[in-house]
Amino acid sequence: MTDKEIKGRLGEDYTAEFLIKKRCRIIARNYRKPCGEIDIIAESGDKLLIVEVKTRKENSLVSGAEAVDDKKKGRIIAAAECYFAENGLTLQPRYDIAEVIISRGEKPFITGFNYYKDAFDTTGYETQF
Repeated sequence: MTDKEIKGRLGEDYTAEFLIKKRCRIIARNYRKPCGEIDIIAESGDKLLIVEVKTRKENSLVSGAEAVDDKKKGRIIAAAECYFAENGLTLQPRYDIAEVIISRGEKPFITGFNYYKDAFDTTGYETQF
């Protein structure tokens, strides 16, 4: 595994544990389609959480939330539409961003965590699905 993959896995594992502690049910992780990817899909009450996890080192120039630009949002929304088509949508989708901050160094550890509910919506995005 590359350093980037290790860093990403650390952030995704931490976010999944956070969601479980909040009584969410993890449905899928790393859902991939040619149009995009969703890091975590979880159920919380009447919501289907579509969670993008961004792991960044301390003092990075761009925060995890800022790294989710319009192109990335469009790819997440397109992947979500594929998931809905394959599995049916009975819950209201909510698009969240988890921002995991890790230490610099050989063995990174988590130094900060921010979770943004309803981080973005689908207004104005056209997908190819």
